[in-house]
Amino acid sequence: MNATSSLTPSDPEFDYIIVGAGSAGCVLANRLSANGQHRVLLLEAGPKDSNIWIHVPLGYGKLFKEKSVNWMYQTEPEPELKGRQVFQPRGKTLGGSSSINGLLYVRGQHEDYDRWRQHGNAGWGYDDVLPYFKKAENQTRGADQYHGTGGPLPVSNMVVTDPLSKAFIDAAVETGLPYNPDFNGATQEGVGLFQTTTRNGRRASTSVAYLGPAKARSNLKVETEALAQRVLFEGRRAVGVAYMQGSTLRRARARKEVVLSSGAYNSPQLLQLSGVGPADLLRKYGIDVVLDAQGVGHDLQDHMQVRIVMKCSQKITLNDTVNHPLRRTLAGARYALFRKGWLTIAAGTAGAFFKTSPRLASPDIQVHFLPFSTDKMGERLHDFSGFTASVCQLRPESRGSLRIKSADATVPPEIRINYMSTETDRTTNVEGIKILRKILNAPALKPFVVGEYDPGTKVSTDAEILDYCRERGSTIYHPTSTCRMGNDALAVVDQRLKVRGLEGLRVVDGSIMPDLVSGNTNAPIIMIAEKASDMILQDAR
Repeated sequence: MNATSSLTPSDPEFDYIIVGAGSAGCVLANRLSANGQHRVLLLEAGPKDSNIWIHVPLGYGKLFKEKSVNWMYQTEPEPELKGRQVFQPRGKTLGGSSSINGLLYVRGQHEDYDRWRQHGNAGWGYDDVLPYFKKAENQTRGADQYHGTGGPLPVSNMVVTDPLSKAFIDAAVETGLPYNPDFNGATQEGVGLFQTTTRNGRRASTSVAYLGPAKARSNLKVETEALAQRVLFEGRRAVGVAYMQGSTLRRARARKEVVLSSGAYNSPQLLQLSGVGPADLLRKYGIDVVLDAQGVGHDLQDHMQVRIVMKCSQKITLNDTVNHPLRRTLAGARYALFRKGWLTIAAGTAGAFFKTSPRLASPDIQVHFLPFSTDKMGERLHDFSGFTASVCQLRPESRGSLRIKSADATVPPEIRINYMSTETDRTTNVEGIKILRKILNAPALKPFVVGEYDPGTKVSTDAEILDYCRERGSTIYHPTSTCRMGNDALAVVDQRLKVRGLEGLRVVDGSIMPDLVSGNTNAPIIMIAEKASDMILQDAR
């Protein structure tokens, strides 16, 4: 397949073409079109974000396996997880994964970004990125040293403060964790309630927060159901994009830059389809090599979660509401009328960050607490009263890869994450489960607990806990680092997110993270796009 330009004079021309209208792409579309001086084309493979469940916070459960708005990827069999394939939901609609995610606003630790800078990524330390977190934010609690107001992204306090979430916080404090009212402030360690990307009980995806206010601009064109086929090159300069819309192949020219914002799976896939990637892989599928870039698709990372399910002694869980027709109807009516109640909850009400060893400088485990339970996320809730808490290892050492399996853009890529492939990762998960169990058995939760349902008392030794992690561990939906930023031979982009060795091409999304942040990834990806927007506009002068 020829990756060189096949543009014609009749193809429409823009200053910037952004591929992917997700957490980063919608931010870029807003910022790059704001001054009115640049024509911007935003391409999204999925539909408009008109599915009603996108805008209801608890609706993420309905979208978990909704093909119309979800790529629904699978990993290859995972060697350390007993050969299981791990389901990988990713957003395929305006807003991308910010339209189907769990809505939690967690930036990660100050140390994460300082580590990026220490690895040679000048301009990406915590002091460098904090202004962009603040610029994005409209913080309910008001502005301070760590937070901003007046930005496009609403960050709100949890609306539901149910008795179980409060008891979990009290139980964690009883085990020695400090109460932390702000995981995104001075320090991350401790226990408290999460904040969410919601406004008045409705999801604030980047489509709602950033793209919505910009859609009417005459210099911004948004195309949905537009699957990018390849980036078009003249020599080593990106000059446009070819994309399929329905059965029609279209092309568009970029006067200044093509920006890939398709996420940790689709951005490296598109680079490889376009002739940028490991040369042997590209030749295998008949793709002309524009640049032999071994790092494209390399260094894939993700957060794994392992869940503990508890049986509750009182009918106060979401299970009890969902499984009771009248209570379910009343909950729906309460949300419809007042935007309150169960339908406003995110994928975690309370949370905790702790260290599995006193030797560590910062927490290496995140806990998500949920006042409901299920055998598998996105499936039917249990018919008993139940609640869930999961451990997530924040800084996994394991690395994987993403590689195309065809020159056809509609064929899903090969995803290998290699969860728990290092001793540190295995030990951290086991220790995390042991500490979480202490919290779940602390006095504050005793009045609410019948017992541990899963894994239950049959799992007690370290070996048994590790086996349970292998049996039940799954993703917490944070893939990153497949187009990693850096200076070494395998780095894909430089500190200004330009693809190394090429001109007119950047990557701006979670794939550029040098390594995973210690928390949820949506807020950091929005920050990356805010910072990238400034750099792109500066470089255009």
